[in-house]
Amino acid sequence: MNNMQVCQELTKEIPSEQIYMNEPMSKHTTFRVGGNADIFVKVKNIDELKHIIKVAKKNDVHITVIGNGSNILVKDNGIRGIVAKIEFEDVEIENENTSDDNVIVAVGAGVKLAVLAQMLLQKGITGFEFASGIPGTIGGAVKMNAGAYGSEMKDIVISTKCLDLKRYDMIGEKNNIDDIEIEEVIEKADEPDIIELSNEEQQFVYRDSIFSNKRYVILETKLRLQYGNKEEIKSKMDELLSSRREKQPNMPSAGSTFKRGEDYITAKLIDECGLKGYTIGGAQVSDKHAGFIINNGDATAQDILDLISYVKKTVYEKKGKVINLEIEVLGE
Repeated sequence: MNNMQVCQELTKEIPSEQIYMNEPMSKHTTFRVGGNADIFVKVKNIDELKHIIKVAKKNDVHITVIGNGSNILVKDNGIRGIVAKIEFEDVEIENENTSDDNVIVAVGAGVKLAVLAQMLLQKGITGFEFASGIPGTIGGAVKMNAGAYGSEMKDIVISTKCLDLKRYDMIGEKNNIDDIEIEEVIEKADEPDIIELSNEEQQFVYRDSIFSNKRYVILETKLRLQYGNKEEIKSKMDELLSSRREKQPNMPSAGSTFKRGEDYITAKLIDECGLKGYTIGGAQVSDKHAGFIINNGDATAQDILDLISYVKKTVYEKKGKVINLEIEVLGE
């Protein structure tokens, strides 16, 4: 089955205006680079996601799930198969009318952190200020245990609902099966397809979690926050945003490119190697913060990859340290 036929099958359950063919991934990543996705789908709810998975499995098409594209680098030849952009944007305050200062907030995986921060500010809810300037979604933030200014997602996450793709793997073992048979295969699977993981089960560590190596798609996360003073919350958010603007570049990037080391600050090592401002093509080590590689306006993904390799090689040769990526590289 060709891509056009796959798209037609997707439209049985998903509005056609949410489906794109040969979509430039440069439009969907904060790096503003990357080749085309064969098929790009904006996914608004769980039923649409399940339909995409069933169609993909039936036709042996690979699926790549993304959020806001703020922590990924897509290669210049793009991504084969289906790219599913999660846009689950429901937010529910579960105990809004209680006298308790603690509050539980259920957040869809596609909600942008900055948007959620503003919503919580209006409700006078504190504890999320640290994430207000991070350019990602809740799903991505949970997956990578995003953090800033001494706080991380693991500090506020109660539990996360996710879709377990193992339930759908057996579909791919049969070819040309119809929709009724697909439903029968799913129903006969032993375990539920939607599971809820506790904070501990998500195995949070520095900039990582269980979602990096398990076949789970994050759907919704519950956060434990508190009621506070609106003026104090806004003041803290403004302070952190000002600090971010002062210290971090205002150019297309995927945030911090490299992870912090256990016994060293990676940006400091890169700076000490004299790499601030170093350029390959349109990619540059930021002269404002050495931990960021930026797109100066005309970079290709290969420029960025070449610069990453050069920085890693130079730091190892001069400092004897192996530095690791914080961003995820996708495509071909």
